[in-house]
Amino acid sequence: MFLGISGALMGQEVSGTVTDDSGPLPGVSVVVKGTTSGTTTDFDGNYLVSANNGDTLVFSYVGYDTQEVVVSGSQINVILKSGVALDEVVLIGSRNKNRTAIDTPVPVDVIDVTELTTTAPQVTVNQILNYAAPSFSSNSQTIADGTDHLDPAQLRGLGPDQVLVLVNGKRRHQSSLVNVNGSVGRGSVGTDLNAIPAAAIKRIEVLRDGAAAQYGSDAVAGVINIVLKDQTDGLEIGLSSGANFTEKANRQTGGTDGENFQLDTNYGLKIGDNGGFINFTGSFYSRNYASRSRAYTGTIYNVYNVGERQFGGFDGATDEINTNGLASYASSVLGSNGGIADIYNAALTDGETSTISDLITDFSLSAADAEAAVRLRRDVSDYEVGERGQDRLDFSMRVGQSRLRSGKFFANMSIPLDDNSTELYAAAGASFRAGLSTGFYRRPAQERAFTGLYPNGFLPQIHSNIVDKSVLTGIKGKLGDWDVDFSNSWGRNSFNFDIRNSANATLQGASDLSYEAGGFSFQQNTLNLDATRFFDDVLSGLNIAWGAEYRAENYMIEAGSEGSYGLYNDNGDLITDDSAPVGPADERVYDNLYRRRPAGVQVFPGYRPQNEVDKWRNSIAGYIDVEADFSENVLVSGAVRYENYSDFGGTLNGKLATRIKASENFNIRGAVSTGFRAPSLHQIYFNSVSTLFVGGEGFQVLTAKNDSKIARDIGISQLEEETSVSVSLGFTAKIPSLNLKLTVDGYITNVNDRITLTDQIRRTDFDGNPGIQDLFTQAEAERVQFFGNFVDTKTQGLDIVISHRANIGENMTLNNDFSATFSDNEVTDVHIPTDLQGEGVDTRIVSAGSRAFIENAFPRTKANLSHNLKCKNWNFFLRNALFGEVFDADTNQNYASKVITDLTIGYKFSDDLRLTLGANNLLDVYPDEVPAGSTGGDQFIYSRRVSQFGTTGRQLFARLNFEL
Repeated sequence: MFLGISGALMGQEVSGTVTDDSGPLPGVSVVVKGTTSGTTTDFDGNYLVSANNGDTLVFSYVGYDTQEVVVSGSQINVILKSGVALDEVVLIGSRNKNRTAIDTPVPVDVIDVTELTTTAPQVTVNQILNYAAPSFSSNSQTIADGTDHLDPAQLRGLGPDQVLVLVNGKRRHQSSLVNVNGSVGRGSVGTDLNAIPAAAIKRIEVLRDGAAAQYGSDAVAGVINIVLKDQTDGLEIGLSSGANFTEKANRQTGGTDGENFQLDTNYGLKIGDNGGFINFTGSFYSRNYASRSRAYTGTIYNVYNVGERQFGGFDGATDEINTNGLASYASSVLGSNGGIADIYNAALTDGETSTISDLITDFSLSAADAEAAVRLRRDVSDYEVGERGQDRLDFSMRVGQSRLRSGKFFANMSIPLDDNSTELYAAAGASFRAGLSTGFYRRPAQERAFTGLYPNGFLPQIHSNIVDKSVLTGIKGKLGDWDVDFSNSWGRNSFNFDIRNSANATLQGASDLSYEAGGFSFQQNTLNLDATRFFDDVLSGLNIAWGAEYRAENYMIEAGSEGSYGLYNDNGDLITDDSAPVGPADERVYDNLYRRRPAGVQVFPGYRPQNEVDKWRNSIAGYIDVEADFSENVLVSGAVRYENYSDFGGTLNGKLATRIKASENFNIRGAVSTGFRAPSLHQIYFNSVSTLFVGGEGFQVLTAKNDSKIARDIGISQLEEETSVSVSLGFTAKIPSLNLKLTVDGYITNVNDRITLTDQIRRTDFDGNPGIQDLFTQAEAERVQFFGNFVDTKTQGLDIVISHRANIGENMTLNNDFSATFSDNEVTDVHIPTDLQGEGVDTRIVSAGSRAFIENAFPRTKANLSHNLKCKNWNFFLRNALFGEVFDADTNQNYASKVITDLTIGYKFSDDLRLTLGANNLLDVYPDEVPAGSTGGDQFIYSRRVSQFGTTGRQLFARLNFEL
């Protein structure tokens, strides 16, 4: 029995087999040119179609060059040749199984991952897409806590949570991490694409159009569909190793850093004799950190630290203070350190005079001791660094790429049943990732650094443990005249933190040096029923699809160990009464210069029991999708989808699209749709207290739950869904005589009530409201930030894709691909909560910095031009990628466009062995540097907030692929 037979039974029956170099190809589209009649090959590569002599059959398949054959008999066998096909489109975006790629009414790019993982330098999914698909943007972040280990990804300039990710056409779960730090994607929750090994992927389909009416929440910007491998031709092994070879490596000292190694294995087995298979992939990846920081220029040591060294350590200094008081202690320090006397005795500033007054009032100090406390805080770093035989570079943070170790496993399976009319399928994966990043250096002069444990301060480490698991099962086949697909997809992502090389300053000498800080998890289960039927006798072809979905989601936060979050008094007892006033009566721990020590382990405090959440919600959805060919030249499709969420209600969305075949080789296409994105459970319930640095100064910042008392008292409303309207218009063209294809698509997407995270609202903003100030005190926080539907945005742009194929002689082929995107993002309106208008905090709801993350903190222009030349056993791959200008609100600077050059050379020793050598960023290009003195301590050479293509410089690699 043959699958997918459609079209009118006209003329003779033409049959045959479609193969490639390795055997039969199932799923190849076979269409009678100029009609909608066609079929697809079955699991053995066989097809049967009705056609007349003189008709042209078009054979097309993703990742292969399309072939056209004129019918001159009843038997036609075809061998397809593979090729990189960035501009090929597949059936995602259309539920008509007979719809050929170039004729879809919306743009879909196809990335041949199998080819790129062999020829191109990039090895992870995010980076492969970042360089191959200009509408996609993703780069590693730095000094952003968990976001250092999970790269935010964007499509068409919209947020990481506004693109839906599918695996084998089924919804994939999101990450459990919400990005609350200052980087691209702030306030959003994305999908961890790097949890899927690239070696398990056959191709990636990128639908560049609003599709919430077809696929549901998150598809505002489009859809990324990851299609897993189904090959059964033995064991494939890939070994890859490389490093950064750049003069800026190792904090500007040169040499190499960022060493990486990857081992991939893929093995496929046939199941039965009807095309069944199971395909396994295992992957191990390791990369070392790469630092691009420079020497810290700020305060490292103060006068008090000089005394610590002079008197033989912290305990001696404490005894001296307790005996003689601060003024006497200062006199002892200065008596033998004349080099710092002038600094100590310099005139007091206005701010210092005010601090002295506060110390006298709050701590009942004598005027002499209060003045000494302020003078002892003064900077003597240059003197003391020299005395201790150190260098300022010793106190720099690691700015750049975090260290990472990962192990991944994926399986993909299909078992035909009932003579191929029914198919049982499944896919499952597990990913384990261990990351290591660091925060700001805690220097001895700070109250955050307990010098009894770390005399020279410390660089706290964030160790992340990320576990991602997923299982997809389903069955599909015929139910009467309908193609029916019933599936269940489950996934869970967890993110836990261990903080090492650190301390809880309120425990002082009793603190451990490492703590479990807790973490969070997110799981999702999606049940789908989909049905489709093609009516070849209605109009020129009518396809009807309908379906239903039930989804359940769960978000959890788990507390860390007590020491990771605890606030202790001088006796080492946990303080539970957080509402006591400032000063000696509050029992807080102060350092010897009367600065309050912050609660929790340094880099960020662990999650507290009061932060814990375990929240569920569910949603139901139904859709209908109709696609009609009114003639051979006019296609119209429409979709309507209704979804209802248990926590905020229902939403109805629709889409209308058309494709007009103006000529044999020229199509005009367009679409208009409404869409939505449900607020994620993370955005509703995430809450924590973390240490965030602004201008080099650390603050304890509360991220409050949307339903918390402080949110309601300040006037933050309950989160609602984002709504959107998208319009697109474009054309596709083919020039067969030149083997050239072209697509151009323009688009506009308006998003209303977009969810963002506020800037930090300060405790002092509510000096006239002691009730709200008490809430800050209870949270042990100086600042607070909230999620809310605060902005409306407008995104518009233009995408261009051009592909050229050429056969040069008998043994040489050349593929040229150019693609570019030009986008513009604008915040069109800001919604200030009524209770905060005129309170002096309205500019912190959506500040200039927050607007920049939405509008221009990522390249608004991206383009790449790649050339792939194959000559007998040789392969030469050259790509130039343009990353456009970005803006950094922190430094108020634009950073110019840059072009990154990739080059690889491969040689095939045999059909089973291939060696590839190459470079990513061959010319060692870096982003523009930030202005000197514009960041805390001048440690950041490149922006920490925006990233065009990373800051690791030239990477050289070698890759060996072989088959057994």
